[in-house]
Amino acid sequence: MDESDISFFKDGLRLDGRRADQLRPIKIEVGVLARADGSCYIEMGGNKVIAAVYGPREVHPRHLQEITRAIVRYRYNMASFSVEERKRPGPDRRSHELSKVSREALEPVILTSFFPRSVIDVFVEVLQADAGTRTAGINAAAVALADAGIPMKSMISSCAAGKVEDTIVLDPMKEEDNFGQADLPIAMTPNGDITLMQMDGNLTPDEFHGAVEMAMKGARDIYELQRKALVDKYSKMVEKTGQEEVHACD
Repeated sequence: MDESDISFFKDGLRLDGRRADQLRPIKIEVGVLARADGSCYIEMGGNKVIAAVYGPREVHPRHLQEITRAIVRYRYNMASFSVEERKRPGPDRRSHELSKVSREALEPVILTSFFPRSVIDVFVEVLQADAGTRTAGINAAAVALADAGIPMKSMISSCAAGKVEDTIVLDPMKEEDNFGQADLPIAMTPNGDITLMQMDGNLTPDEFHGAVEMAMKGARDIYELQRKALVDKYSKMVEKTGQEEVHACD
């Protein structure tokens, strides 16, 4: 199968019924792992990703310590059952690359100087893949960092835009990613500071600017969902604590 075998639009809508500028359905749950300092489970379309944060904690081996700041380690991994054709277990070249760029997307907002000689470990596991796993992983990792109480300047949100049939689309799904003409993932702060931008394929200057604007709008919408998920979790915790105090007084 190649791109010529697929019609990406029908009656102005994409294969999954979305408009060109519409995100896939997103679900975010905070604090899903009891033994992690912070955690998050996210679904973006068919992607199912879980992130866990541990630290700040002592660095081992000690020669890796930085005397003025914490180091951030980010491990991206796709489970062998996450794709249709079983993936060979363990890290590969792609997972090393995505670990590096994802860490670099998050590190600028983490106040690492608060924790010298320590490490903050971020683990991202893709349980089910459906295009855009790097953006889903970054979104989950940012929420897990906040859940762990890691001081940050701001949240990081990530989204991609793509080009299919000469049309710029938001948050490409698997068929659009595999057979489309271009893919442009970004990560950014709520005020628009971009910490990650990559591009695969060809875009004209006008298409590039349009794709960036569309991806930034998608990232802002995702930020609101991240924020709501965190607020909902801690609002419930405050409410539960208040109820326990009332019962204790009774």
